[in-house]
Amino acid sequence: MRESFSVRELLRTDIEALLAFETQNRAWFESHIDARAPSFYSVEGVTEHIDGYLSDFARGVWHPFVIEDSSGRIVGRANLKGIDTTARLAEVGYRIAQSACGQGLATHALEHLIGQAQTRWALTQLVAYVFPENAGSTKVLERCGFLPEPPLKSDAVAAERRFVRAI
Repeated sequence: MRESFSVRELLRTDIEALLAFETQNRAWFESHIDARAPSFYSVEGVTEHIDGYLSDFARGVWHPFVIEDSSGRIVGRANLKGIDTTARLAEVGYRIAQSACGQGLATHALEHLIGQAQTRWALTQLVAYVFPENAGSTKVLERCGFLPEPPLKSDAVAAERRFVRAI
């Protein structure tokens, strides 16, 4: 089923499609991850969001992607964030539309991030954080070779479980 989906870099022209994706899935996402500010859910909010991500991409500290179905509709997102080419590590993050869950898209997105981390950024380690009750993301991380680790003292996200994958 994954053949009918594609992963590509986020574009400035994705404003309307990304707003629709985020709005339609807002309650679903907020049941698994921290809520976004209400101001995000507007054309202006998503424009600022995309501009920030693309600026960080240009600086080499963030690599944003979207996942599209065969009709070109955004059904997911995936990001390499906090890219540190000196330490050769980054954090991964992804979100899949509720209607597209169970089709292997999170695994597909994470595999794409792992490949980009290796080939484009020459990274050697990826980190992910997940709330303990998010069993689906935990399974995806483990399927893709991430192992649970105790949180670092410097981690500000103590409520989340930390997973690490050497690449």
